[in-house]
Amino acid sequence: MKRQWQFINSGWCSGEYNMQFDVALATNLLEKGGMPVLRVYGWEPYAISLGYHQRRHDFDETKCRDMGIDIVRRPTGGRAILHADELTYCVVMESERKNISESYREISRALERGLRILGADVEYVSSQPNFSSLYRQQTSLPCFTSSARYEIRHNGKKLVGSAQRRYSSNGREVILQHGSILLGSAHRRLSELLKVESLEIQAIIEHELESKTTDLSEVLGRTVTFEETAYAVKTGFESEWEIGFIESEVAVEQH
Repeated sequence: MKRQWQFINSGWCSGEYNMQFDVALATNLLEKGGMPVLRVYGWEPYAISLGYHQRRHDFDETKCRDMGIDIVRRPTGGRAILHADELTYCVVMESERKNISESYREISRALERGLRILGADVEYVSSQPNFSSLYRQQTSLPCFTSSARYEIRHNGKKLVGSAQRRYSSNGREVILQHGSILLGSAHRRLSELLKVESLEIQAIIEHELESKTTDLSEVLGRTVTFEETAYAVKTGFESEWEIGFIESEVAVEQH
């Protein structure tokens, strides 16, 4: 008999709602038990999410406000992402004594299988840079200018950016991992919203985002929709992990 998971497609919601929802899923599983969850969602309005330890004043809040872009803080680590034309996934499950590397790898395998259903020739990264050194550079402010181990790329360009956090209580440990699957190129506009020391640094960041990232529409040569990507991701997890999903309806914010 297949293991049962909960699947939630919560559509497009505000950044604050999305982050609170992910945390609530993790804390509920930790405190009350129940089924693990795969959630997919989008962002309306667009938003920049900051890693848990990242500085808000590195971003031009006035410009973001004028452009209708929110700024929120993720419960997970990593660097900033402009959530625009993308599908965000969230996995909430018990760690089952697997370390961060093992769980990242298993989640990436499921994502890889799902993206291949769409026809994307993808791979995950086997190594990663020295992040403690990299993060001291202003050019590292965006998440998508570098790839961590087991993040997914196409032809050497980053397609999926992910971050993980673990919650523990009374000997139990729950994983919250969420990440952005890029559908289009709007994430690259993050370079316009940074407060940096010079136009030269801004130009470098813009070039890094252009040269080191890709998106599903670019990979497949056609417009890729949120709904078809949601179906592919769900199917990838079902196939790779041999699980069955129970779909849940949730009340979401109206815009």
